[in-house]
Amino acid sequence: MTGRLREQIFISQDDQYLFGQGTHYEIYKKLGAHLTTVDGQDGVYFAVWAPNAAEVYVIGDFNGWNEKANQMLRIGPGGIYDCFIPGVEQGMRYKFLVVTQNGTKLYKADPYATHAQVRPDTASIVYDISNFKWTDSTWMKGREDKNLFAEPMAVYECHIGSWMKHPDGTEDGFYTYREFADRLIGYLKEMRYTHVELMGIAEYPYDGSWGYQVTGYYAPTSRYGTPHDFMYLVNELHRNDIGIILDWVPAHFPRDAHGLAEFDGTCLYEHPDKRLGEHPDWGTKIFNYGKYEVRNFLIANALYWVKEFHVDGLRVDAVASMLYLDYGKRDGQWVANKYGGNENLEAIEFLRHLNSIISKNHPGVMTIAEESTAWPKITKPAAEGGLGFTFKWNMGWMHDFCEYMKLDPYFRKNNHNKMTFAMSYNESENYVLPLSHDEVVHLKCSMVMKMPGYTIDKYANLRTGYTYMFCHSGKKLLFMGQDFAQEREWSEARELDWYLLEDPLNRGMKEYVKDLLELYRKYPALYKIDNSWAGFEWVNADDADRSTFSFIRKDDSGRNSILVVLNMTPMPRDEYRVGVPNVKKVKLLLNSDDMKYGGQGHTIEKVIPVERIPCDYRESSIAFNLPAFGSAVFLLQ
Repeated sequence: MTGRLREQIFISQDDQYLFGQGTHYEIYKKLGAHLTTVDGQDGVYFAVWAPNAAEVYVIGDFNGWNEKANQMLRIGPGGIYDCFIPGVEQGMRYKFLVVTQNGTKLYKADPYATHAQVRPDTASIVYDISNFKWTDSTWMKGREDKNLFAEPMAVYECHIGSWMKHPDGTEDGFYTYREFADRLIGYLKEMRYTHVELMGIAEYPYDGSWGYQVTGYYAPTSRYGTPHDFMYLVNELHRNDIGIILDWVPAHFPRDAHGLAEFDGTCLYEHPDKRLGEHPDWGTKIFNYGKYEVRNFLIANALYWVKEFHVDGLRVDAVASMLYLDYGKRDGQWVANKYGGNENLEAIEFLRHLNSIISKNHPGVMTIAEESTAWPKITKPAAEGGLGFTFKWNMGWMHDFCEYMKLDPYFRKNNHNKMTFAMSYNESENYVLPLSHDEVVHLKCSMVMKMPGYTIDKYANLRTGYTYMFCHSGKKLLFMGQDFAQEREWSEARELDWYLLEDPLNRGMKEYVKDLLELYRKYPALYKIDNSWAGFEWVNADDADRSTFSFIRKDDSGRNSILVVLNMTPMPRDEYRVGVPNVKKVKLLLNSDDMKYGGQGHTIEKVIPVERIPCDYRESSIAFNLPAFGSAVFLLQ
């Protein structure tokens, strides 16, 4: 390789310096495998970071996997190795052969590879992602101008491989990204979701990890096709006004021999102290956030998905495990920080850096923290001592909601506060209310099977539970299958039980969630002010004996507020009276007991007169028949 190539075309001294400082935000354009032409010869430029290696080679289809055919040269003090190999073409497989200081040979996949073999094979594949023809400019321009907090956000969490199986009879039954796009988009538009959140897109070896143990951070999983196929999916979602969020896993990585673990014979990406570098419960490695090159690898990866694949958000997995040095560990398994505390100071700095770069350079792109503790200011800016995330999953709300809804109605009165508590801290963060895949696996039961009572009661309970969720403050997330009351727990090995839609109860549930979503998107009172008491007002939060709840959602216009009334018992409440503000009339928008939803058909008048009868500390009120396990949503006019 000529010096001209090394110094002027690919990795310069400036590149090496920025990488060493952790601020080379397009390092993926330098490291990895890149098709190029040198001195009239077409081929591929390879580069890898392996500072503690004795020797590094490229092996692959192009040299018959000859271990000595193509040695890489170290190009500077930072530990980057590179070489140009003429004749290498797109689609060819390769690995890096890393020879350690003690002579051990390690056969590593490229950490920056854009494509990989389908598991169980583990080689990287040369692939140029740069020539996809995007046609989503309208969406991308509009995204920059959006106020994410004042927009509706109803997320459909989805696992591609188990959403629906291909009828072609193959063992896996996977749809390609392109086939999946054609099928999923129709469903999302019918149901009126605003976003889809995809599990397990970055390459991973084990299906049962669902994509949360990543070996190829820069490669969309080849289970469903090529990087261009995945770009097609994103492009089509955008062309149909649907946003896309990816699960992203900077918290840990697996031990697989071809992956990042002990990459150059040393703990390169992970912390060398096992008390800081391993999760004993998960059997995975923890990134060393104190090392600039590791931070750079992760931050550039987040930007890679945003810039090169046009994704609209990253849901950051297992943030709590990053923030706490003692997360999932017993005494003796962790080391305190320099101040004697359990906070991971390097991880905090990494997250602040990540979020500041994304918010500054990519307006309209969101980062969402899956964080399960009371760590303060997750969604506050770094300047205010926060971490800078756009949203946080409200795990407390999710836990309280599920625990309450599982209860026999007899015991609900003694747990009334589980349904009201979330509003006491709602202003502290920008929240998403998640009912995710984690709530319907590992013997937790599906959402409908969590509910008490006979089958018809379970469905009635869930419809009213969803009413509470979609009308409560906070953005929304439902895992696939929950919107039609999937009865079995989710498994990545089989498709959803779509045949259930032949049953009136499941078909009714789907119609009910669809109407809830339509309502949610139609009325700004349900989404415009999610993080302030200005958008939410309890009418009666204290009716524990009857297990009823009533509240009002409002927007900044003062018009078209929404009244929500919930009955969490099997006792119908005839002539149930609820206080209302000074309005002329109250119009019914949704009755969960309507027969078309699988209900019993107890009717509620379409327009209910407002009476000058004091109730709930208000001068006026309405009265109507509130069904058993029923909910009603009204427009205040």
